[in-house]
Amino acid sequence: MVVEVPSTGHSWDGIEEYDNPLPRWWLWTFYATVVWAVIYMLLYPAIPLVTRATQGLLGTNNRAEVAADIQRFAEANAPVQAKLVDTPLDQIAADPELANYTANAGGAIFRTWCAQCHGSGAGGATGYPSLLDNDWLWGGTLEDVYTTVQHGIRDPKDGDTRYSEMPRFGTDALLDRTQISQVVNHVLELAGKPHDPALAVEGVQVFADNCASCHGEDATGDRAQGAPNLTDAVWLYGSDPATITRIVHDGPFGVMPAWSGRLSEADIRAVATYVHGLGGGE
Repeated sequence: MVVEVPSTGHSWDGIEEYDNPLPRWWLWTFYATVVWAVIYMLLYPAIPLVTRATQGLLGTNNRAEVAADIQRFAEANAPVQAKLVDTPLDQIAADPELANYTANAGGAIFRTWCAQCHGSGAGGATGYPSLLDNDWLWGGTLEDVYTTVQHGIRDPKDGDTRYSEMPRFGTDALLDRTQISQVVNHVLELAGKPHDPALAVEGVQVFADNCASCHGEDATGDRAQGAPNLTDAVWLYGSDPATITRIVHDGPFGVMPAWSGRLSEADIRAVATYVHGLGGGE
């Protein structure tokens, strides 16, 4: 005799839900996972307490295991790191062992600490320079890159940081609106971009009086001061008239942290060599 399975009382759009029992194999599997969870909770760290978690009957400490692994790899890398520190910067790339180490360790350091600003591929972003081209605000030699990584740019915590500051011509009333418009159009003309010819002519003298001391009379920049070249196609913040006007008016003040207090000497050398080898280094 066929007995109809009773309904759970749930219905949707005329469809009734029947109270069919779960398959026995499914139930036993579920019970086994519950038993396993209880056993795991007793054997391994599991229950969070106020200041720590239960360690379990096996006394497993995941943090200690990670620390041990880190120490093991640190000891394994110690000889090559010592060699890296003792080798002159310009000879690192010529040593196969150091070249291989800096390519891997430097890449890992870059992706951990530098990619947030410069991008995972080092292509940069608005306000953060690309490290792939040959346009370097503070120089692109290996020594220059090393110094920049070590001491940063405008880092108030590092007494040897690289420092320069563009005046806030509008904010501090050094130039009026008309003069700013004139010099902006002159810069646009230098870069070969659309501009107002009449304003650009007037901007020549404004540039000579206020900008040439840093960017140079020919506007090609000065790496010793971190002053960018204004005649090429590389623009850190953008090349549209509104952006250039804002830069002249407010003055940019980007900061790169110094890594000498966060990374070891070997790590700084590794990431500097890695960055220099990306293709834009000189």
